[in-house]
Amino acid sequence: MPIQRQKEILNILQQEEAVQVSSLAQRMNVSDLTIRRDLDVLSEKGLVERSFGGASLVRTLSREPDYSTKSNQYSVQKKAIGKAAAALVENGDTICINSGSTTFEVIKAIIDSEKAVTIVTNNIGVFPLLSSSMKAKIIFTGGVYRSISHSVSGPMSLSVLDEIYASKAFIGVDGFSLEQGLTTPIQEEAITTKSMIEHTVGKVFAVFTASKIGVVSNFKTVDSNKVSAVITDESGKRLLSDLTNIGIEAFFA
Repeated sequence: MPIQRQKEILNILQQEEAVQVSSLAQRMNVSDLTIRRDLDVLSEKGLVERSFGGASLVRTLSREPDYSTKSNQYSVQKKAIGKAAAALVENGDTICINSGSTTFEVIKAIIDSEKAVTIVTNNIGVFPLLSSSMKAKIIFTGGVYRSISHSVSGPMSLSVLDEIYASKAFIGVDGFSLEQGLTTPIQEEAITTKSMIEHTVGKVFAVFTASKIGVVSNFKTVDSNKVSAVITDESGKRLLSDLTNIGIEAFFA
């Protein structure tokens, strides 16, 4: 029966990070087409994330982790992502960068690269990086300070962003799903980040560790097709074929 089979698929996904259609079909002694239909049903219910030839379980993030906790997680990967992002920046760029521990590393790497750029950000966590000798110019959006995220957001942030058109954007996420898009547990952060993307005339890069793949949080920032490229760590290579199929570039740090 389809319902029982779909329950079994979910049980398998609880134990395994991802599964292939062919593997499920063999285990359950049904056709690949039958499994694809089951996965379509589960995807429509928001329970699984479809991928090229398979699926993974949708993970949810309903609470916002504090900044210090996030900063200590996957720190090596975040530094590598930051350096990869900085390598894509050119002198004269105006860049929108939102809040987050990965985007902190992006800003740090750009400052360390000594490129003459303008960074527009709501990431207050970068204050310790500022110095009179740096070549980068930083514009803070202003807004209401949120200590848990070391960021500012709200109407003041949006009014500043309304006056800016960036040549690039580097956007951190709490969750990245090809089907559900870029998500975050905080509505104000979603609104501010969406405005940054809307005010970018060049490429929009989503920057995140592979741990964010398949995670869906409470508030959507934008659909995944609003992203030009992703920069993630080597573990994210499982996304490559799916990203290529929808025209999103991928960089692995």
